[in-house]
Amino acid sequence: MAPEIAGFALAGGAAYAADLGLFIWLRGHSGLGPLTAKSLSFLAGCAVAYLGNALGTYRRCAPAAGRARRFGVFFAVNAAGAGVQLLCLAASHYVLGFTSPRADIFSGAGVGMVLATVLRFWGTRTLVFRTAIRGGRGVPRPEGGSRPPWTG
Repeated sequence: MAPEIAGFALAGGAAYAADLGLFIWLRGHSGLGPLTAKSLSFLAGCAVAYLGNALGTYRRCAPAAGRARRFGVFFAVNAAGAGVQLLCLAASHYVLGFTSPRADIFSGAGVGMVLATVLRFWGTRTLVFRTAIRGGRGVPRPEGGSRPPWTG
């Protein structure tokens, strides 16, 4: 499982860099508003993460569905992760009353990112690329296999 986690982290790091870099460029050079810039950079980051996982981490997995459907599920998993981050930020800022910039960073980019990453790893592994666990290692499911991913 360590190579799978490392590959997932590498793809996620590249996606984060693409998301952040594009967001900064869109905000600074193109003059787009923060929500438009973040939406576009999120889409770019999702594409980079998908490609990194599909061509790298999970390249040996047989497609359980068409590529467009698989990307749609991948996008939904990543959107759910983004929702977790926003929920952590909102709870900290508006419910608990921690309104400083440092508290926002800690709750959104710290706690929220950790929880969202766990959700994204689980979702990517079980819903998008559907690996089976055998002997403690992620093994690609055979083409056309209908066995649930958590059975060995």
